Amino acid sequence: MLGKVASLLQRVGPSASHNAFLTRCFLHGSLLRIHPSVSEALASQEPVVALESTIITHGMPYPHNLRTAQEVEGIVRASGATPATVGVLGGRVHVGLSEEELCFLARSEAPLKVSRRDLPYALSQGLSGGTTVSATMTAAHRAGIPVFVTGGVGGVHRGGESTMDVSADLTELGRTPVAVVSAGVKSILDIGRTLEYLETQGVCVATFGSSRDFPAFFAPRSGFVSPYNVKDEREAAALIASALALGLGSGVLIAVPIPEEQAAVGQEIEEAIQRALTESRDKGISGREVTPFVLKRVSELTQGKSLEANMALIRNNAAVGSGIARALVTLRQEGQTPSTRRERQTDQASAVVIGGINVDFIAKVKQEKLVMGQTNPGSVGQSFGGVGRNLADCLTRLGAQPLFISALGVDALSESALSYCTHMNTSGVARLQDHSTATYCAVITEKGELGVGVGDMDIHQRITEQYVSRFEERLATASLVCLDGNIPVSTIDYVCGIASKHRVPVWFEPTNVDKACKPFLSDSWKALSFFSPNLAELRAVNQALGLPVPAAVPSSLDDVLGSALALSRPLLEHLRCVVVTLGPHGVLLCGDAEGGAVSLQGAEYKHQPGGRLCGVHYPAIPISAGDIVNVSGAGDSLAAGLMAGMLQGQDSDTCVKMGLLAADMSLRSHDPVSPALSSTTVSPEQVRARRWPPVTWQWPG
Repeated sequence: MLGKVASLLQRVGPSASHNAFLTRCFLHGSLLRIHPSVSEALASQEPVVALESTIITHGMPYPHNLRTAQEVEGIVRASGATPATVGVLGGRVHVGLSEEELCFLARSEAPLKVSRRDLPYALSQGLSGGTTVSATMTAAHRAGIPVFVTGGVGGVHRGGESTMDVSADLTELGRTPVAVVSAGVKSILDIGRTLEYLETQGVCVATFGSSRDFPAFFAPRSGFVSPYNVKDEREAAALIASALALGLGSGVLIAVPIPEEQAAVGQEIEEAIQRALTESRDKGISGREVTPFVLKRVSELTQGKSLEANMALIRNNAAVGSGIARALVTLRQEGQTPSTRRERQTDQASAVVIGGINVDFIAKVKQEKLVMGQTNPGSVGQSFGGVGRNLADCLTRLGAQPLFISALGVDALSESALSYCTHMNTSGVARLQDHSTATYCAVITEKGELGVGVGDMDIHQRITEQYVSRFEERLATASLVCLDGNIPVSTIDYVCGIASKHRVPVWFEPTNVDKACKPFLSDSWKALSFFSPNLAELRAVNQALGLPVPAAVPSSLDDVLGSALALSRPLLEHLRCVVVTLGPHGVLLCGDAEGGAVSLQGAEYKHQPGGRLCGVHYPAIPISAGDIVNVSGAGDSLAAGLMAGMLQGQDSDTCVKMGLLAADMSLRSHDPVSPALSSTTVSPEQVRARRWPPVTWQWPG
């Protein structure tokens, strides 16, 4: 998708405005409308269940179709989830329908049956219709809904080995990461070949319950077995969480047998199916029209028994699917995706990071100087950044498992970002309709320095006090809360108030000179424990506090160190430590000298008026300009590596050197946080194994 968008953007000529329109449609979801109730539930990390609409438009006659749709939505709500019925109305995909929209589809005389292949035509022509399993999966994935409930999925048609008539539902399951909860495969299909095809597509199939018997829509047993079974909703949720965490790109099929007491008599329905199939052939009915004809005819032949069974299994699936959606939300909130599920130390589990997440486009020119006003030869790559995201990513890779609180749009870029971040606890990331995912474009010189950067970060202002307050209990019990400068001032003030009340240490990571001053616009900064500015940001903070700042910017390293310590001194009346980042010169750790070091540990801290302040300078790990690939995440990696050491209870020297190791790996990586970063590559053992340049001590004059 991004490749297509990029090619559109590169074109010039009369179609430029049309290309821009297409780009907005693809990236920011103007063809997708999410109902406010669904959008609010997604933003609040509450369970949502997607529902198809062909059961309304093609599966049952009116008014049974409307009554069933209303009952199913009611079951989902009663089970503690939000229903999101998907349909196409007036050329837009709707995720979540109002009562009037449900009635419109139920009463439509000739609605379109919309599969994946039909979506472009239906939308371009402004048509309306019911979405099949494949189209509903597509819409659910775009909206960020991982669980979808239906009656039964399509499959390989009888005689499909000759006709090649295979439902698009199966290929969709092979390429869209959504869990489909159904009563197995419709009994009019070739179930054995369907299961073989699903295996070929890499789809994980499991029967819900104690048996592996694969259900056949109207009957609890088809004569075939699933590869696996899941005993309850939590096991099903764990299976789905594993599939999503692996980033396989394929779906999961949870096959739910219809309750025995409600299943129609299997033999009677099977005979009716065979008769209906014969009639369809005699009438010349073929392809996608066969299934609705057969289902309607079987209902007539069985005097409504099949319709009764159909409605019963859908209700049952809705209850089971809602339970699975709830269990999946619980797993995410606990940070217990199966790859990380284990009993963890409280301090490791309670770290919280609040900040921005961006999709970064990094361009590196191949010449010494960046020439403005013309095209510079170089290379362009995409990565995922944002200060908050980088910090949470780095901490996760180093074993801390923090909760990450942020905001994304509902668009293709957000899907890419979340897919990349499956190893992280992103249960605190809101998905906001009508807001664009943050993007950042940086141009890097041949020497690895930032030439120019452009950012679209408006969505970060939606990380509001009201949203963050939903996680107040986590904040109040956290061992460390880290804030980046992208979030609103009111949110910073709120978190600092919670931290002060519950004595929670807070680390503030500025993102630029302007944003560095946010906590210092009020007394909120006095609740901070750690602050990690560069020299320019430190100067700006002193100016914001009305403190004198030398007019001349120091140039020599000695003068830089002396100036950094002097500017840190007034902040250390309340802060435990100021970590001044010095780029290629390393880092200066400023704080009280305790036992021959600047201490980073200890829950209780108060600067003693008689205490002696000092700075400890740690030179950076040497790296040549040619080895520098990306500078956008080095500072974040430095801070996160240092924090990881603190959370492990390491001494200050080890913490800083862990940060320097993480920063060095970031500089050598195309990604802001090196994918090679781990608790093995950055660890106290690695610190002890390396020869380090000597540290120097700075004392205020």
